[in-house]
Amino acid sequence: MNQQATGTDDAGRGHVLVHDPTLRDGHHAVRHQLTTHQLRAYAQAADAAGVPVVEVGHGNGLGASSLQAGRARLSDDEMLSVVREALPNSRMGVFMLPGWGTVHDLRRAIAHGADVVRIGTHCTEADLAERHLGLLREEGVEAHGVLLMSHMASPAQLADQCARLVEYGAQGVGILDSSGHYLPADVSARIVAMRAAVDVPVMFHGHNNLGMAVANSVAAAEAGADILDACARGFGAGAGNTQLEVLVPVLERMGFRTGIDLYGLLDAADIAERELMPAPPTIDSVGVVSGLAGVFSGFKNRVLDVSGREGVDPRDVFFELGRRQAVAGQEDLIVDVAFALRERSGDPSATTPAGRTR
Repeated sequence: MNQQATGTDDAGRGHVLVHDPTLRDGHHAVRHQLTTHQLRAYAQAADAAGVPVVEVGHGNGLGASSLQAGRARLSDDEMLSVVREALPNSRMGVFMLPGWGTVHDLRRAIAHGADVVRIGTHCTEADLAERHLGLLREEGVEAHGVLLMSHMASPAQLADQCARLVEYGAQGVGILDSSGHYLPADVSARIVAMRAAVDVPVMFHGHNNLGMAVANSVAAAEAGADILDACARGFGAGAGNTQLEVLVPVLERMGFRTGIDLYGLLDAADIAERELMPAPPTIDSVGVVSGLAGVFSGFKNRVLDVSGREGVDPRDVFFELGRRQAVAGQEDLIVDVAFALRERSGDPSATTPAGRTR
């Protein structure tokens, strides 16, 4: 049953495609340990609700299961196989970071029936996606290029990078607020610049470290974004992602169309909370600092582990990682930073990365 009151007379604001990475980004929150039962249960519920695209995989994407990024309980093949079977109507999406994943991983994902493939790079390194986007276009798979840690680049820089991604074959481009650092005005400026630079769909993916994920996603839609990412109960790295079952009715109330059934979506979110997570994400103290520092949300568990072992404040670790402009894939830097802070703590006059004196 779908009873969505729009609360507005504006019924012509257009369609927004909702892309659901609950079964990929959410993996960060549970150390990549989702089971086949959990994947199947949520994928079936999302499909029944009419969620257009359901993304699955290790939190860092295809080929990323490793000691450095975290070993997943299931292989990529197992995850793709079970979710593909559970999606008779919805499209299946996958994500890959060059360096973690390879052409071989892409071909295997295509063989498993991946419909939408996103290639992610750091926000100023779109060139790294050229080979993989070309392959996907040759294979006839919908290919998107997305830019991580996008707060590190200006609107003009992001627009230029997106234009390059389109040249390489991307049929959609977008930005990830990987650290939950943005405010709505930041998002609007970037989406407007990107929208002016390309003639393909533009995407926004938010994180909730500063409690702004839904507001930022709405700002993206109003600025011209065609695709928005959101996860059930916000299930995702760090403080979590844009909350799917909140974003969809907000968009509908504003006059945007999503094609998703409200009651089915709420049911899927209930299943996600019951089956996937020990508790929904919260904006804890470390999450806030991660957002302020502009550090990848997926670092949270590793920062807590290493900080506890080294006896240092994880907030100091996040601020120092931000000062060093750490990006996804540099998990080893967490150890270096924690060790350096531990050594520095022996000096009573030492100043922490947050600018405070111990």
